[in-house]
Amino acid sequence: MENKTPNQNPPKPNGKMPKFNISWIYGIIILVLFGSYFFSDNVPTKEVPFSTFEEYVKTGLIEKIDVYSTKNTVEAKIDKDSLKKVFGDKSETYAKERMISVRIPSVDEFSKFIQKAKDEYAFTGVVEYKESRNYIDVFLYSILPFLLLILFFVFMNRRMSGQMGGGAGGGIFNVGKSKAQLFDKGDVTNKITFKEVAGLAEAKQEIEEIVSFLKNPSKYTELGGKIPKGALLVGPPGTGKTLLAKAVAGEADVPFFSMSGSDFVEMFVGVGASRVRDLFRQAKEKAPCIIFIDEIDAVGRARGKNPNMGSNDERENTLNQLLTEMDGFGSNSGVIILAATNRADILDKALLRAGRFDRQIHVDLPDVHERKQIFNVHLRPIKINETVDVNFLAKQTPGFSGADIANVCNEAALIAARKNKSFVDKQDFMDAVDRIVGGLEKKTKITTIAEKKSIAYHEAGHATISWMIEHANPLVKVTIVPRGDALGAAWYLPEERQLTIKEHMLDEMCSTLGGRAAEEVFLHQMSTGAMNDLERVTKRAYGMVAYFGMSEKLANMSYYDSSGNSDYGFTKPYSEKTAELIDNEAKEIVAIEYKRAKKILNDNAEGHNKLAELLIEKEVIFAEDLEKIFGKRPWTSRNDELMAQNGNVEEISELAETTEKKVKKVDF
Repeated sequence: MENKTPNQNPPKPNGKMPKFNISWIYGIIILVLFGSYFFSDNVPTKEVPFSTFEEYVKTGLIEKIDVYSTKNTVEAKIDKDSLKKVFGDKSETYAKERMISVRIPSVDEFSKFIQKAKDEYAFTGVVEYKESRNYIDVFLYSILPFLLLILFFVFMNRRMSGQMGGGAGGGIFNVGKSKAQLFDKGDVTNKITFKEVAGLAEAKQEIEEIVSFLKNPSKYTELGGKIPKGALLVGPPGTGKTLLAKAVAGEADVPFFSMSGSDFVEMFVGVGASRVRDLFRQAKEKAPCIIFIDEIDAVGRARGKNPNMGSNDERENTLNQLLTEMDGFGSNSGVIILAATNRADILDKALLRAGRFDRQIHVDLPDVHERKQIFNVHLRPIKINETVDVNFLAKQTPGFSGADIANVCNEAALIAARKNKSFVDKQDFMDAVDRIVGGLEKKTKITTIAEKKSIAYHEAGHATISWMIEHANPLVKVTIVPRGDALGAAWYLPEERQLTIKEHMLDEMCSTLGGRAAEEVFLHQMSTGAMNDLERVTKRAYGMVAYFGMSEKLANMSYYDSSGNSDYGFTKPYSEKTAELIDNEAKEIVAIEYKRAKKILNDNAEGHNKLAELLIEKEVIFAEDLEKIFGKRPWTSRNDELMAQNGNVEEISELAETTEKKVKKVDF
């Protein structure tokens, strides 16, 4: 068997040497100071007053005198035979050097005294005049200040380098360098492709075309076209803007620079503009390439329109430099800029014009079909059973973004693991949706019988009216178990309409007022539990009057400013008389719908009371329970129509693919 000698000096991980810690320098300085103090050759010396020293000189006890002119001190060596007279009982301690020290008024006065001692008292001792060479004092007063200044400079440089991420972009001399992360050709760290981006068909098509520009530019330039200079991804948070950019980095066979808009902003004046220049300089050297700026609103806000009613010169200088680099006097051919924001309304108009961002790609919230595709992506790594229906999940998550759907899948897996299940089932996904939308269940919150009855009648009022009117959102579930800040909740399936008519808005207002109306009709009381309902109804009523022109007295008038030019104005776009008219119209709309809600409840009092009692008993009821009490709703929801249409389209597409395959197999 072969014996192997263990490596006495194992290599460091990744072959990197440990980083130098500046604290070692401080430790070395402290050790030097302590060492110079404790280990220096300190001669035991007895200090005596000048008058006593005069007596020693006169009586001939002094053998040698050293005068230090810079310190006005004298060190004298005592004669061997005079140790007992000078040092007394401690003569053995001072026997080796026999030194005493004394402070003198001045060197001139001391010289006169010595001359007098020689003349009058026959003093024969040796007198030498010297300059002090205390090396500790020299170090403390001459060298140490410069050393500390150098160390402070090094410390600040390393600290700034750490804050800036180190590397080439760090350091006090590199503060103006770009902090963009570069994904070069063949980089394996980013493997996201367009296949992993579900939904967003139109946005993907636009982005794929940009990648195609870079891969095969001659295809487009032969016809006289020019490659677009930039594309702006606009959409709500979590819809996949950054994910699309990652897919571009994974698909495009060109260098890809990625950074955030806030990376341009720094505490030093002029750094932002300098980083913009350095970014585009690097990009031009590697052209053709792509620059991606995430959250560009951090630096691209409209000039002179800050929230503090003032202006930020540094941010505006950075924006001006960005505008110049994107489309200025110089040329940046071969560099395509991608940017993402969810606040396109506050961006500077000069930034949005053609020539800088030629295209605005809207990445909207996914519809029911796109949610199905997103669920299919996020369900791949999750162990699910046959109870999980992707179509059902897609319909149960209206208004959810891609990030929300990923969160739902993760929460469902965690809930199933918490219950020690081997698979994630349908109920786990429903619990995850409830957890995200309504908050955590608070089953331990104590409510009295009267409070529980009030909550049940309130929620039953919502459910009854939404079931009995056509344009209200279909009910999914009602619960009186407290969740988050709510004592009870009703889950609806909002219709994802492309166009909302007045009847839709009125029916939803009527359904929302059903809780307060049920309290008044059946319990003859009003509670604070309807505050959130009233807030939503009030906002909708004012929106109908002031924005959508849906009132009789202010028909076809809209005071909404979509341009955002008057966001910080101090005046309203209408007179006080019109404001009073808006108030009256909104109040009238709410009053009419509240009266309508009470009438529907009175007409269906028996069913409502059965529903409320069932809710008190079970605490959670579903649409099936309402169907047993009130019968089936006669109206088909828009989501069901869309899913049916999508099913037909998928069947036609599958049939076409099958036919095409069969045709290819035929040998003509």
